[in-house]
Amino acid sequence: MRSDANQNLAGIALMSAAVLAFSLNDVLGKWLVATYSVAQVLVLRSIAALLILAPLIWREGAAHLLRPKRPALQAGRVAAGTIEVACFYWAVGMMPLADTMAFWMATPIFVALASAVLLKERLDRGRFAAVVVGFIGVLLALGANLDTGWLPTLVAIGGVCVYSAYLLSTRALRGTSATVLATYQMTGALLFGLVMAPFAWVPPTLPDIGLLMLLGVVGVAAHLAVTKSLALAPAPVVVPWQYAMILWGILFGWMFFGDVPEPVMLVGVAVIIGAGLWLTRLELRAARR
Repeated sequence: MRSDANQNLAGIALMSAAVLAFSLNDVLGKWLVATYSVAQVLVLRSIAALLILAPLIWREGAAHLLRPKRPALQAGRVAAGTIEVACFYWAVGMMPLADTMAFWMATPIFVALASAVLLKERLDRGRFAAVVVGFIGVLLALGANLDTGWLPTLVAIGGVCVYSAYLLSTRALRGTSATVLATYQMTGALLFGLVMAPFAWVPPTLPDIGLLMLLGVVGVAAHLAVTKSLALAPAPVVVPWQYAMILWGILFGWMFFGDVPEPVMLVGVAVIIGAGLWLTRLELRAARR
């Protein structure tokens, strides 16, 4: 029992550290996309990430990369992940940091609905009620963002939908090594960036090159921390801690960009988090049964 408790605490600590790292990465990304195109950010971020992954790839062997399982699904996952990251950086460049994060916090709601529609998974009354409540929170957050225009809102909603597809495909590929999945993802983002970046290339300064590379380093470290966290503790124990990201978003948005969230947006965030925690509780109860 003590061992399980210690593993749960270690998993929570790793997830909390990953959430903080992702939040700081989002601050850095928002600052950089004010000067550089999303594609250019993706190029340098992906190069740094692949350099970090190189020793892990060498240790596992390159054969896993050359013979992917379910290649069509792998390609779809890479495309979804690349589009999602691009949408996030695009949206966060147009709206406050906390507002953008609020939409991404609704991902469990979208995943639950998509699982029922696409994967024919069971959506009982409790889960359906949580989905409905979560969408009410999304609508509240959406209403608070209409003063920024429809484009950032549509980009954010599109990004969340694509991110949900990314998570569902990741679930379907759960037998594949995390290193392999991360390598495919970063390679796809690099190729997309190389194609698009020349159309809006801004010569980066040396300090900014360092910051752009830091995006990739911190991002990979955070992803690996999440993977290790889920290996140590059950998902219902550690996943709710991801909601701390919106709190960091509100704090960092105020500290670095002077963003003050509107009351309606905060209500929407509270509703989204409540619905997400409700879904987590239902999943934990189902797992126990």
